[in-house]
Amino acid sequence: MPVISLQNLKKIYKLGDNTVNALRGVSLDIEEGEFVAITGPSGSGKSTMMHILGCLDRPTEGHYLLNGKDVSNLSRDELADIRNRQIGFVFQGFNLLPRTTAAENVEVPLLYSRPVMAATERRERALEALKAMGLSDRAFHHPSQLSGGQQQRVAIARALVNRPTLILADEPTGNLDTATSIEVMRLLQELREKQGITIVLITHEPDIAAYGTRIIAVRDGVIISDKPNEPRRVEDEPMPLPLAAVG
Repeated sequence: MPVISLQNLKKIYKLGDNTVNALRGVSLDIEEGEFVAITGPSGSGKSTMMHILGCLDRPTEGHYLLNGKDVSNLSRDELADIRNRQIGFVFQGFNLLPRTTAAENVEVPLLYSRPVMAATERRERALEALKAMGLSDRAFHHPSQLSGGQQQRVAIARALVNRPTLILADEPTGNLDTATSIEVMRLLQELREKQGITIVLITHEPDIAAYGTRIIAVRDGVIISDKPNEPRRVEDEPMPLPLAAVG
């Protein structure tokens, strides 16, 4: 059973008197443990697709099955519950709370867990996720005390803390230099290879897409190319960072 199944997905926006067809009948399956890079120019529909995959928006037509469950028409509360339990998000801008420590930032998704999780368990899970990212010694630093690469690793730890089956990464290297981007891509590859987590990456950079096992190109709301890829390997790149198992 695919982790993700999109069936003739359409998304139409009304902007005043104008109609924007952001997605025009997209169908695809993504299997467990794939690392899929979705590419395309600005306005291609890739961000709209990411919002729907992340249960942040609903399609106008068609169906989205996540782990076999049709989530296309669920309520806001139901979608929020699915996001919290099954999906981890990594953003270009890190989206860390500036006045809280790395550990507290990682704990945020756990605050919405049902049943309510004890504070001691939240902290234990957060420290475990930060350790997996090589950040045990930065757990009680604030974002302003961390480099860009360290902030992105905190964001990845936050994405992992609820032990999701799917990670959605939206331009995760967009604010990073080349060396730090390589570090982040290594982490995402290791999450797939060592823990079997499915990764879906949005990027406009061909060099970053090359780390995926499959590359999907989107233009004008349709898929124009969907090909398997021999992933770019980074074992011999600088700054090796071992990834401990989370969970």
